[in-house]
Amino acid sequence: MQFLDAVLSNRTLLIPITAALGVQFFKFIWEAYRQRQFSIRVLLGTGGMPSSHAAMVTSLATTVGVHYGFSSGLFAIATVLALIVMYDARGVRQESGQHARILNQILREMFSGQPISERELKELLGHTSTEVLVGGIVGIVYALLVLQLAPYPVAPP
Repeated sequence: MQFLDAVLSNRTLLIPITAALGVQFFKFIWEAYRQRQFSIRVLLGTGGMPSSHAAMVTSLATTVGVHYGFSSGLFAIATVLALIVMYDARGVRQESGQHARILNQILREMFSGQPISERELKELLGHTSTEVLVGGIVGIVYALLVLQLAPYPVAPP
């Protein structure tokens, strides 16, 4: 029971998780509004505006910086992790999605009129630079707001 209490009171863990979940829920509601129907794929999927990955890692780095200090080694680690994740979301995963789009087009053209598998490669894997930037800003602002409303207690000297 102490373990669960410790995990549930760890804001350095909970703020990034709730940031990512909040962004995913926003995308789910926004797409439901736009498409006039709910899609569980949006809720559980990757890609889209804003990036929940970027929101998660920037809120983590912000929370670590506020709690442990912006000159701490922990903040440096969290920031490097954030940069890697955001680079991957924008670069590698975006390119993979473009490759999937081209392969799907090639398969459709090659096998037009002939039976082929109904399953296509997933095309929306990564994020645009804007999606990553907005997700990063959302993560920072979210962490600062939560920490402003419920600051960490001051540790005894």
